[in-house]
Amino acid sequence: MTEMESAAPPRDAARGDWRGEVLVRVRTWIGQADPEVAETVKWRKPSNAMAGVPVWERAGILCTGETYRTCVKLTFAKGAALPDPAGLFNAGLAGGTRRAIDIREGEAVDEDAFKALVRAAVALNLSRGRG
Repeated sequence: MTEMESAAPPRDAARGDWRGEVLVRVRTWIGQADPEVAETVKWRKPSNAMAGVPVWERAGILCTGETYRTCVKLTFAKGAALPDPAGLFNAGLAGGTRRAIDIREGEAVDEDAFKALVRAAVALNLSRGRG
């Protein structure tokens, strides 16, 4: 790992607000969807207070979790190739590869549908012979 990466997940509780709570919940769901998914922290820089971005990986990047003032953005690296029957993707829909879920304060996310997206992302990465 480079100095831009770390195996330790970010301390979301230190955010002290709803965004940290969302990331804690998402982290739990990802682990429940596939216990072999690894979380790293990448892209530490002054513009994100050196906290970095949590990245969930198995046979390649599955998704990232970025916090913004108004939302938590979960970007699936190959989201355009994933089935999304529940319509969780609500951002980045015009992109050719990625798709994102923007979660705003107080919004609920369908846990089962989210876990299904994670499992589909893992299956896609594994099908491409990367793990």
